[in-house]
Amino acid sequence: MKKITLFIAAILFSTFFYNQSIGLNLFLFSILTVVILFINNKSHFKNRKTQIYTIAYLTTGLTIFFHSSTLSVIANLVAFLTLIGHLSETKSSIYISWLNGLYTTIAGLFHRNLAVIQPKPTEEEPKKKVEIDYLHWAKLILIPTVIVITFIALYKEGNPVFSNLIEKIDFGFINIHWLLMAGLGYYLFSNIYAPIEVEPATGIDLQTDNSLYKTTTFSIPKLKQENQLGIILIALLNALIVMYLLTDITFLTTQQDIRASLYSAQVHSGINALIASIVIAILILLYVFRGNLNFYEENTTLKRLAFTWIVLNILLVASIVFKNSQYIYYFGLTYKRIGVIIYLLLASIGLVTTLLKINGAKNNWYLFRINTQAAFIILIISSTINWDYHITNFNFNYAQSMDYNYVIGLSNNNTFLLNEQLENKALNTDSIQLIENKYNTYVHKLKTNNWQELQYDNFKISTK
Repeated sequence: MKKITLFIAAILFSTFFYNQSIGLNLFLFSILTVVILFINNKSHFKNRKTQIYTIAYLTTGLTIFFHSSTLSVIANLVAFLTLIGHLSETKSSIYISWLNGLYTTIAGLFHRNLAVIQPKPTEEEPKKKVEIDYLHWAKLILIPTVIVITFIALYKEGNPVFSNLIEKIDFGFINIHWLLMAGLGYYLFSNIYAPIEVEPATGIDLQTDNSLYKTTTFSIPKLKQENQLGIILIALLNALIVMYLLTDITFLTTQQDIRASLYSAQVHSGINALIASIVIAILILLYVFRGNLNFYEENTTLKRLAFTWIVLNILLVASIVFKNSQYIYYFGLTYKRIGVIIYLLLASIGLVTTLLKINGAKNNWYLFRINTQAAFIILIISSTINWDYHITNFNFNYAQSMDYNYVIGLSNNNTFLLNEQLENKALNTDSIQLIENKYNTYVHKLKTNNWQELQYDNFKISTK
């Protein structure tokens, strides 16, 4: 039954993707993948986390149907690996799920057939499965095939009637490339139907909890010195960041007349440095609270200073967000400016989780686990947004100035919106021509799409 299921899945895989561009087919493939995984891992799908990962994976596939983008394809791939890896061990961290998912996708079939696995003892020993002799099957198929082809070639030379009969046989209906694609699909589904755990990584992850523990090197004199150093260092850093924030507020409130140009200079020269300072701040706190100092009874002052520094760094993030938003207001949205906001969101999450780590005496694995999970959530959510459409819409309607060539050069996700802007008086002749060419080319592509390549925009043009 399993072989028949995989064979049908392989045929569907080749039907979906052979000689087709990305569209509806990737969503259908996502559904097919979930079905194959469910058939062999039914008990795991009762797990709430598995259900969430499944919904996330299907959502990214559906997103590609509505607006295909590089980000949505990447999110779909990451969600695919996450779901497969999670099924190998539902209690593992998400980064271990990625490792297990990647390994299963590439080498699951070889692992199951070549790895030496000790059988687990059971109360009732089941009947041993008959091992498949793959070499024997290869001999049964290859040797007769080669010999028959050889004799056909010899007989063709010896009998013209037989030769004419053979030449009339047309194998043109066989598409080798389609069969190779089906073979790839069979290999893929054979790999993933029973996900594999990568050891010892999975075992180590399961055995490692999130808490810090007092070690045998606990020494009050040494910890007193570390505590004093930490207090001096973080107190000075607090004073420095307060001074920076005060000067920054002064700048933001007194430079009204030349704000646009100053924001441009500051965004390009200063934001990267400020983001780097936030990362360094997190690293310093991780070093200070790396071990026994968490259990030193007189560390209250140090912790308060650390919490204050984290809050001040969050205020620094807010300052950068404000500058970036003003820059967007003056010069329009771009992917880099959106990227700054995403990066700052991740930095803020890192600061908050660092605060939780210090307050709860957690280890660095706690930070890595919770922040990779947060990054995955942000990736899935951001992939569902049609960024090209929103960038174009914002720049036309709200930005004080904009680069028309930039929005025209974006993907086809904003084509219909650009076409609606043809009556915009600010557009010059060249921009109008570029938009018309882009619109006509995209509409032609949509009209020539096969059913596997269908997108939501196909239904838009069918109603016009």
